[in-house]
Order: sequence, then structure tokens, then C-alpha cells
Amino acid sequence: MSEISTYTGGIAATNAHLLRLPGGTVLVDAPEGATAWLRRQKVRVDVLFLTHQHFDHVMDAAAVKADHGCHVYAFAPFSRELTLERLFGMVTGTFVEVPAFEVDELLEGRDTLEAAGETWRLHHVPGHSPDSVCFLLACEHLLFGGDVLFLDGIGRTDFPGGSTELLLSGIESKLLPLPDATRVFPGHGDETTIGRERLENPFLN
Repeated sequence: MSEISTYTGGIAATNAHLLRLPGGTVLVDAPEGATAWLRRQKVRVDVLFLTHQHFDHVMDAAAVKADHGCHVYAFAPFSRELTLERLFGMVTGTFVEVPAFEVDELLEGRDTLEAAGETWRLHHVPGHSPDSVCFLLACEHLLFGGDVLFLDGIGRTDFPGGSTELLLSGIESKLLPLPDATRVFPGHGDETTIGRERLENPFLN
């Protein structure tokens, strides 16, 4: 049985989810401040999953990899077209720069991976970002979906490469068929379940 803890930090209050599994420790996403939080937790990360590369989810990816020597999984190689840091700076006047990081294993075209002693199912659900991928630990009914599906919400689709049609189609075809009890750990806000969102999410009804 996994132990899950969540850190929320950075300018967009972004979640990082830490799973302690019998076969290793997994961090999902690396917002600003995650590195310092992990040091306080006195935990060693073996695997870093990136749900997508928007800047608020990867600001500490390079630092986490440097601290822990962990294996980094992402849909695509590091790309400043995906981080959106320049767009954020132009729109808000607050300029950020994501330290470049190396992706050890690319997930495009794959539907499973083996990590931390577990088999994970992968669901590519573009629409919020072209590289959005959800990580499912089916044996424990745990879904880490980044900014795809939220409690009472879905990811924004007004960024470059966004598509409401693609996002809704992906959620309906890939996520909603999962068991009702599947716990959803999003990139922002509180956790929810597939059953709850299927019935009550206003964007899906």
C-alpha cells in the first residue's frame, strides 16, 4: 500500500505528489519549492514523473534531479515551447526561467511503463498542453493527471496548443471509463474521484 503526501508551491499553487512505494519513491511534478520540501521530508526520490512541462510544474525538475539522481519521465524532451515561461512573462510582466533539465525516458507512443517496482498505465490526454500525460497505478486505483481533470473542473485550453475538444474527448474516452473509486490527484487543488467527477463535474455533463 502506498503512502502519499502532497506539497503545494510556486506562483500558481501547483501540487507535487510524493508516493512511497515498496519498490521506490515517486515524485509527480516538481513545482518551485519542491526541492526544499523534499529535503525537509528527508526522503530520497527514485523517479520523477512530469505530467506536462508548463513552467509551474517543472521549475524544480532540474534541482530535484541534481539532488536525487532520479530517473525523469516525460512525454517529450525539455522544450521552452512547452514550458510557456515566455508567454507568462509577456502577459503578466513577471518573468520566470525554468532551469533546463534532462528527460531520461520519453513516453510518447507508450501506454505502460515500469517504475518503482510497479506497472503504470499511461494516458496521453492533450488539450491543456500537447504533452499532457496521466499516470495510473491501477492496482491501487490512483491517477496522477496534472492539469487534465480537477475537482469540479478541467484544465485551461486557451494556451498555445490547447483544445477544449481534444481535452474533453480524452477525458471521456480514457479517464471516465476508469473505476468510480479511482482517486484523482490533480496538479492544482484537492483530490477527487472518477466517480464523483463523472456525476458532478459541470464541464462533463
